[in-house]
Amino acid sequence: MEVRHNWTVAEVQQLMEKPFMDLLFEAQCVHRQYQQSNYVQVSTLLSIKTGACPEDCKYCPQSARYTTDVEKERLMEVDRVLDAAQKAKNAGSTRFCMGAAWKNPKARDMPHLTEMIKGVKGMGLETCMTLGMLTPDQADELAGAGLDYYNHNLDTSPEFYGNIITTRTYQDRLDTLSHVRDAGMKICSGGIIGMGESASDRAGLFVELANLPTHPESVPVNMLVKVKGTPLEAVDDVDPFDFIRLIAIARIMMPLSAVRLSAGREDMNEQMQTLCFMAGANSVFYGCKLLTTPNPSEDKDMQLFDKLGINSQQVSQRPDEIEENDLLDRVVERVAARPSQDDLFYEASV
Repeated sequence: MEVRHNWTVAEVQQLMEKPFMDLLFEAQCVHRQYQQSNYVQVSTLLSIKTGACPEDCKYCPQSARYTTDVEKERLMEVDRVLDAAQKAKNAGSTRFCMGAAWKNPKARDMPHLTEMIKGVKGMGLETCMTLGMLTPDQADELAGAGLDYYNHNLDTSPEFYGNIITTRTYQDRLDTLSHVRDAGMKICSGGIIGMGESASDRAGLFVELANLPTHPESVPVNMLVKVKGTPLEAVDDVDPFDFIRLIAIARIMMPLSAVRLSAGREDMNEQMQTLCFMAGANSVFYGCKLLTTPNPSEDKDMQLFDKLGINSQQVSQRPDEIEENDLLDRVVERVAARPSQDDLFYEASV
């Protein structure tokens, strides 16, 4: 399959309209061509500075504009962050993500952030941060400290964006992603499903992500966690099959990216999560909390992984080096080699 950067909304809508089983089969074939099978990368996300954010993101309980149960906290001490990182590593995480409820980091915060990065890297963990908007100089400083990934979600389509956020523009977000890429860091960028957006808006989000010059290395697909006190607390629930379809579409459009099953997993049963993995999700967050919202415990995730045979035998080779002895690969090959009805008719007539 070709890795493309020229998707259209109409093409994505056509994928949305495919029969469910056909879409999942296509996504799984793409997944096995480009990704390790039966492997899910595990990350841990820690809120290193909580609440009192000046932004007005309507989904976020950390906004100072809304009255929620979130208590504001100052930037955590470096030692506390490193202690949490060590516990995450002991629990099986390979990447440690640190999030701060800021519009953008201040100059006084940068030395503490770089110290955190260096300390976590010293443990052998991959590092990721989400701190709001970045200037080119800030991106360079974080990269210089060894930051591997920077998370900055687009959230939704450009057309629907103004209904959710007014304190920064869509172009602001794209500019930050550009600064991150120019600094040599990997990008983690995705969106949130279930904020009242249309199917066209969902298609538009994935078009924006897939048409970036380089696909994000990590694409988190979040299902909205409705929090009392936020403007979206009473929005309609997302249909589980619609969400699974979007995981499959993300895998088809961005085959080289890790598709992360992110916020909302606490409201997904094992069967829904399993279909998401079948559709191409291959990354999750470990731990009972994602910033300020609930998340399945490590034990529950390990039990599900054990049932599915995920991470039981991690593949060390790249996907293109894996021997073609997988059952699905054999099925695909046999279908491709199967004679057509015209061929069979010709042979019978001869």
